[in-house]
Amino acid sequence: MRFFILMLPGLLLGQADWGTYRGGAAQTASSTLAQITKANVGKLAPAWTFDSGDAEKGTEIQCNPLIVDGVLYGSSAKQQVFALDAATGTLLWRYDPSEGKPTRGRNRGLVLWQAGKEKRLLFSWRNWLMALDPGTGKLVESFGVRGRVDLREGLGRDPEKVSISAPTPGILYKDLLIQGSLVPEGLPSAPGDIRAYDVRTGKIAWTFHTLPRPGEPGYETWPKNAWQYAGGTNSWPGMALDGKTGTVFVPTGSASFDFYGANRHGNNLYANCLLALDAATGKKKWHFQFVKHDVWDRDLPAPPTLVTVKRDGKLVDGVAQITKSGHVFVFDRATGESLFPLTTVDTPDSDVEGEKLARQQVLPTKPAPFSRQQLTEDMIPNVVAKERFRQVKSGPQFTPPSKEGTVVFPGFDGGGEWGGAAFDATTGLLYVNANEMPWILRLVPRPAAKDVESAKNLYTRNCAGCHREDRGGSPPEFPSLAKLEAGKRGEYERVIAKGQGRMGGFGHLPEKQREAILEYLMTGKDVASAGVAGSTLIEQAYQTDGYNKFLDPEGYPAVKPPWGTLNAIDLNTGEYVWKQPFGEYPQLADKTTGTENYGGPLVTAGGLLFIGATNHDKQFRAFDKATGKLLWSTTLTAGGNATPATYMVKGKQYVVIAAGGGKSGASSGGTYHAFALP
Repeated sequence: MRFFILMLPGLLLGQADWGTYRGGAAQTASSTLAQITKANVGKLAPAWTFDSGDAEKGTEIQCNPLIVDGVLYGSSAKQQVFALDAATGTLLWRYDPSEGKPTRGRNRGLVLWQAGKEKRLLFSWRNWLMALDPGTGKLVESFGVRGRVDLREGLGRDPEKVSISAPTPGILYKDLLIQGSLVPEGLPSAPGDIRAYDVRTGKIAWTFHTLPRPGEPGYETWPKNAWQYAGGTNSWPGMALDGKTGTVFVPTGSASFDFYGANRHGNNLYANCLLALDAATGKKKWHFQFVKHDVWDRDLPAPPTLVTVKRDGKLVDGVAQITKSGHVFVFDRATGESLFPLTTVDTPDSDVEGEKLARQQVLPTKPAPFSRQQLTEDMIPNVVAKERFRQVKSGPQFTPPSKEGTVVFPGFDGGGEWGGAAFDATTGLLYVNANEMPWILRLVPRPAAKDVESAKNLYTRNCAGCHREDRGGSPPEFPSLAKLEAGKRGEYERVIAKGQGRMGGFGHLPEKQREAILEYLMTGKDVASAGVAGSTLIEQAYQTDGYNKFLDPEGYPAVKPPWGTLNAIDLNTGEYVWKQPFGEYPQLADKTTGTENYGGPLVTAGGLLFIGATNHDKQFRAFDKATGKLLWSTTLTAGGNATPATYMVKGKQYVVIAAGGGKSGASSGGTYHAFALP
């Protein structure tokens, strides 16, 4: 009888780990555990909760935790790293990289490396890559300098004048940690070099320049010497690894500045690309560019997913990449050849002086987009919103940004988002949750630099693109700066200099200019500050007037629902198996609108698809993965804007998710919720 239990799938006694971000290097967000099934998921009940205790207004938790040998490793609302007993939620240790100082940001996960008895728990905080002993939570002194490596170093720029972080974990290949980064979307910005670090020493083993240097392929797609002043082209959403072939698949984002490229004429390789690199050396095997000369902020938003699909009766190893525009591209993993036909679309000319767009772009013919592609007036139910729509431009994908305002649909947050897709290898189904929120992109003149800068001019040039000229911001992602607290002046000084969260620091500005900006924000005084901004950049003539969602007067998306969807796509055929609205607003009578959603799905061998993501209703749900039927749901303490994980300890399967909330004005939380069968 005991032998039978040991062999029965999903009832294996002992451990079943979740040892890598999103469940494995293939980034499939899937599990072979099957103790929790379609038949019994309705009995799922709370097993334990852990409150990190450091949530405050505007904080989030996006962490997909690791569970190895009965220990859960996660991060808190303020990026403290901790270890829990995975069966009880009991705290084992906690490490605070800020040492009690005010901090804010995002951490999506950790990396656990082991060779024999030697172990490292690697994570990033601000500009630091850090290594902890997973048994004690203490820094590993032999890694870098006393346990830390400065990510600003090795980029070919002055480390004190660049801003960089890495909220998404890198990926392991043997003894190398291959790491991407988050850099400012405005100028000046750090380059998005892909780097491999020795996990024992912290030394850089290889670098791939996403901004090509002289003599490197792709250099001709930029202005001469652009690598010295341009930025972006970074990989912020995570990577996938094929360990058998030693290939790492790296998605990249747009070049900085995101919305106007007069100082970067050309196609701008390797921005907006999927790169296939030799994991041991960083040498390029192939690449595919999704958007040439991007001015729409069409970063690749999620890790690629390694898949195996059927073509002409044969199994083909592929790699699937979702996009913000709502498309799924599928490539042959070895060659980069598309496994579905592609079509070329002409790009309209920009009417903004200085801008030169690529003449053509490429889109897949299958699968059909999982988000609507163009906003038209008949899709807008509100009269006031219709009047606003008539004042801006709206067209198909790649309609240029404009001074009047251009609708970007789906918006800057997708379509697809950072939570990524889940893939079920047994059925060939890809699951992806999507947003259907229109945004309005409007270009406005950027004030020119002067020999003697006023504080207001400095603010408008450097800050208004996110926080608006009136300092009102677009809360909560871009907070209002209209009423700063006098007692936090020191904290504000640090944020302006060093950056925080998605905001880059302004170390490139002279200290007097940073002081002038802060004085303007604190008191409204438009003091003069000698000296120009001190940048080697070609002058940027335009910036945006903020990140503006297109909302109706009541604050809902100015488009007919659904505003969020959940999709199941057969990658063997390119057809949809099911598609439905996802999420609801509790205050609306119509519960089928769908909502914005952040955080990805988890698919299991028990026939289930688990997902949180819908922060407006705080629900954590389990669906029948074959049909999309809702089988179970529970209300979390805050929105579950993180990807769940599943694991087994002592014969019991658990599902855990972080409830951090904080998106789109929703309440914040700091609790991890674990569920199991009674």
